[in-house]
Amino acid sequence: MSSPPIPPSLDHLATRPFAFYPPILNIERNEWLYRKSTWSEILVVNCKGGEEVWIPRRFLGEVSRVDDPILIVGLAKELEYKAGSVWPYQRRVLQMPVAVGGTGAPAADAERSERAPVVDIRVPPNTDNRIVRLIGGALAVGILLYLGAVNLMRVGEIRQRVVVTARDQSYLELTGRDDYTGVVGKLGRPGADRWLSEAGEIQFRALGYPDRQYTVILMGSNRPQATYIGTMDENWRPLHSVDLHSGGNTTSLLRGLRKF
Repeated sequence: MSSPPIPPSLDHLATRPFAFYPPILNIERNEWLYRKSTWSEILVVNCKGGEEVWIPRRFLGEVSRVDDPILIVGLAKELEYKAGSVWPYQRRVLQMPVAVGGTGAPAADAERSERAPVVDIRVPPNTDNRIVRLIGGALAVGILLYLGAVNLMRVGEIRQRVVVTARDQSYLELTGRDDYTGVVGKLGRPGADRWLSEAGEIQFRALGYPDRQYTVILMGSNRPQATYIGTMDENWRPLHSVDLHSGGNTTSLLRGLRKF
């Protein structure tokens, strides 16, 4: 009996953001990071929303050789996200309603020369004006809700910055190029050093600084190559993240990382 084919390695996507083409429907931002894989599917996490999604390998296509502005991973079918999983997207065909006084599907022996009955339809006056007013009102309400949400987000960001400013900010000197040696050179030796392996493919390292009340996180496809991706506070919330080449950052990845 022949052995099953070896699936292609995707380890090079561990720290590189990529986009699916065609994009997965019902996901706000098409930017992902590779987490781990099995023989039949791979696990990816959305860089903005933090959704973790298993993608069956049969839906994966080719990976682009050029990553400017971002690496592209092809999909064999158009997928949509619902109920925490992805499914092949099926476009629905709407059936036109049957005319008043008409019948369903014509009989096989019906004469083609038979004309459809004519129905007298009268449009009430001022119907168009009412529709326009309704649409205008809905748009105005939507704009007000959007502006209110943006203001709330800005207030939350300002409050978070004020809280962070009061603490030690030595972690701001760290960059995505710093490994363990670079972190120790800037912050000193940590009080705790822990590792977390995701299915033996992605390695996370937590360097705890109890006196500073934060934990520095490193990530890599293997332990010697682990580099800095961000800092967590004492409540395991992101304090600092690393900017990605595509314009995003590792904040969503840090939020989805379980405490270890």
